[in-house]
Amino acid sequence: MLYKQNLKRASELKNELDTYRPLSPEMEQRIMQKFRLDWNYHSSHIEGNQLTYGETKALLLFGHTAQAKPLKDHIEMTGHNEAIKYIEDVIRQKRPLTENFIRELHQLILKEPYEVDAITPDGKPARRTINIGAYKTVPNHVKTKTGEIFYFATPEETPAKMNDLMAWYSNNINNNDLHPVLFATEFHYKFICIHPFDDGNGRIARLLMNFILMQKGYPPAIIKTEEKYDYFAALQQADAGQLEFFFNYICEQANNSLQLMIKGAKGDSIDEPDDIDKKIALLEQDLESIDEDQEIKTHFNQQVYLEVLNTWGSDLIKAVVPTIQKFNRLFTETQHLFSGSVVSIPFVNEPVEVLLKSIQLKTMEQINNFNEHDCKLEVRTFYGSFKKGGLKSFGCNYGFRIRFETIKYEVFVDEFDEGKRKESMVFEKLLHQALTPNEMNKINTMLGNTIYEHIDYFTRENGLRK
Repeated sequence: MLYKQNLKRASELKNELDTYRPLSPEMEQRIMQKFRLDWNYHSSHIEGNQLTYGETKALLLFGHTAQAKPLKDHIEMTGHNEAIKYIEDVIRQKRPLTENFIRELHQLILKEPYEVDAITPDGKPARRTINIGAYKTVPNHVKTKTGEIFYFATPEETPAKMNDLMAWYSNNINNNDLHPVLFATEFHYKFICIHPFDDGNGRIARLLMNFILMQKGYPPAIIKTEEKYDYFAALQQADAGQLEFFFNYICEQANNSLQLMIKGAKGDSIDEPDDIDKKIALLEQDLESIDEDQEIKTHFNQQVYLEVLNTWGSDLIKAVVPTIQKFNRLFTETQHLFSGSVVSIPFVNEPVEVLLKSIQLKTMEQINNFNEHDCKLEVRTFYGSFKKGGLKSFGCNYGFRIRFETIKYEVFVDEFDEGKRKESMVFEKLLHQALTPNEMNKINTMLGNTIYEHIDYFTRENGLRK
């Protein structure tokens, strides 16, 4: 049979590959990087994921999502990549294949429960929840193109059949008479016949097949999207009892991967013409878990400053100015100051809404003088002399300052520290990240307490009160 010839060829290629082992860490990483990106794209795309190859690369390399594509597709693609990395870790640790490991893979690729269209037993449309990491609780038989029903294991049968599958795996993992490619392929088919989960069974089957291949020192067999109909046809022939067609198909893919890995082991290029950016895939993928809000989305310019001033910057001024003004009556000749990118506006007891209108109007009048390399937003107190101080009177000058830089801004608030003013940086944020109400409250509270502590300290230090 043809598949036996391909199995023999697989053994020959594996022996050739072993002559290059151990591969250097850099070479191993370069080869697995190629396999991982292709594996992610093709395995997910076979199941109907709508991301193109370019969109897959943009997602896995840079975290960019494609417009008008389902969020579920992006979640599945990143989950599948995490599952591959998990497989690599388990193989390095020489851990065995277990049902718990299989359920963990399912959780990784599907991420979270979701709903799909379904049909009730009496033929009515319904919605059904797809659970993750748990075996199916309702039948998931499928209707073939001919209209016939292909029956997988029932929910009641599934636990026992999965237990039998794991026993078969344990009994054969060290069977030297069973070719590794044949062993991995047969496991794939047995798993598919059970179809233990509500969804994701095809991806899990291919992950487990490649887990076994990699356990045995083989590279993963990549089933390409453009060949998925050959893959499905081979599976259908296996369903009809002709397993050799499926064995042969998988063996051909394993041989392709072996040839690619040998090529890489020799130091030859294994990249396709459009794959040069894949070389940084592992580094970028490691950063993918970072919150999207931490991505740099804008650089500082005039428009950004005006947006800040007219939104959360105004909200901060609204919060702070009334607090500053509460202390005015304790001092003489008070005159505070707002300083922005192009204007400085003094104020004392003006209603904050009036002050804001003046700031915004004068800013627009002078906006042509805007300098993005020396830009701030600042409110400073300039209290005159403490009224009850007599000959021991004192002043009081504090404030907050926002300093804008190329990709971020920093917020500084003055504090009272052992009789002296100390400027402390309290927030550092990217330009697109607005101050929250709680953060504004912190700034306002700090500044109010600082002014109070200054007055409290010097009235006691100067003998004005006990």
